Amino acid sequence: MNIIDFDTRIGRQKPNSLLRGEACPFCDREHLTNIIAEEGGMILLENKYNVIVGADQFVLIEGRECQTDMPDYSKEKMHRLIAFGLHHWQALLHSGRYEEVLFFKNFGPLSGGTIRHPHMQLVGFPKLDRNKLYQPEYFDGLLLAEKDQVALSLSSSPSVGFWELNLKAPLPLSPKQTDTLADFIQISVDYFMHHFHNHCQSYNIFFYHEADRQLMVKIMPRYATSPLYIGYGIRFRPTNLEEAATDMKNLYF
Repeated sequence: MNIIDFDTRIGRQKPNSLLRGEACPFCDREHLTNIIAEEGGMILLENKYNVIVGADQFVLIEGRECQTDMPDYSKEKMHRLIAFGLHHWQALLHSGRYEEVLFFKNFGPLSGGTIRHPHMQLVGFPKLDRNKLYQPEYFDGLLLAEKDQVALSLSSSPSVGFWELNLKAPLPLSPKQTDTLADFIQISVDYFMHHFHNHCQSYNIFFYHEADRQLMVKIMPRYATSPLYIGYGIRFRPTNLEEAATDMKNLYF
């Protein structure tokens, strides 16, 4: 089990533009500090509020616009964003400073995030049991599309419950495969936010790697989590997986 200390003193200082309507710190670009890299409006910087004790936290600001998100991006911007994020994730993974680096995105009031401005996060852990981060079965599912050896599927063994979309791709990724991965991520987010049968305002994206052989991505809509999962670890699989798969294929493929 990975149990990590959370610094509540620092956590109380974090701004919250989602629930408290506070000013967005990512829009105030002139006062951003500890910037690591910039490219086409994207910025990677050290997280000012490092609440995870013993870890290094980083923020990837996706662009200048605050009231936008992945479904609104052009293909070119989406391609650049995923390439930029994967590049710096891999650089941190191979820096020798960390046993594991997590790469993920929170969006919306039920995602676990506090800032509306589109951004992703990277967290470097000097010590972490990577074997407890996921189970291979979480990425099994109904195949929706496959292109350039990048496969998109609807999870039949969800990690939390109900509808989750999976991506698998071989490592290392070619530029063409990176673009396809970005396209499939954008399609997944667009489906959950605009076409899903339940009104959705929040989602998460999680990136995983299996050594240097395979990349996996999980995209999940976020609602109030089932109490049976919270209390007992019971994961629900929806009975209409085939219906959802057909819906996505008709919409996008």
